[in-house]
Amino acid sequence: MRLDKFIGHTSDLSRRDIHRAIKRGEVMINGAAAPSPSLSVSAQDQITLQGRPLAAPTLRYFMLHKPAGVLSARTDAHQPCVLDLIDTPRKDTLQIVGRLDKDTTGLLLLTDDGQWNHRITSPRSACAKVYEVATADVITADAVERFAKGILLKNDSTPTRPATLELLGERRARVTLQEGRYHQVKRMFAATGNRVTELHRTGIGNIVLDPQLSPGDFRPLTAEEIAHV
Repeated sequence: MRLDKFIGHTSDLSRRDIHRAIKRGEVMINGAAAPSPSLSVSAQDQITLQGRPLAAPTLRYFMLHKPAGVLSARTDAHQPCVLDLIDTPRKDTLQIVGRLDKDTTGLLLLTDDGQWNHRITSPRSACAKVYEVATADVITADAVERFAKGILLKNDSTPTRPATLELLGERRARVTLQEGRYHQVKRMFAATGNRVTELHRTGIGNIVLDPQLSPGDFRPLTAEEIAHV
């Protein structure tokens, strides 16, 4: 890897600032001043920036309790985005693993591991997503049956995969999906003549939203959570 890319992955310096630091002799490789930003380096090299050791970047995995009113996007000129809530170096390299609508709350995963992201979001993985739902009208037994059979949604060419609709009250339910179509939960309820008023994601695969996380808070995933999605 080029030296300037290595420093970019292990610090918050811009490319211009990295080149300036190297020119000023602030970057050392194995005890000697780095001669060029294009120099090839490896994980075995001892690299320091202004006397601070730079470790080879590792893959990162986070869960965020997404609050309402925040976009599942990296940046937006007019509205707050989930990355605005993440306080960690190199947050601009994080990928959002399965998005939530602006008004939907709950579990959101972020990582810079593209393969892990794909394993969760690929339709072939059938990774379960669990939501708690509140509706405008009473949820009928017919809706439970229709969810279980799969519903052909408007503008879709194939029905949804069978989904579990567990009643928690007259207007509250837990929904488990094996896919992630656009606005799927809301559209499925709309197809039954009902309307979702609140939507909160509590789980993705074996990862469950940490009850200790308040809306807007985040934490790294544990090794067990990462391995058992």
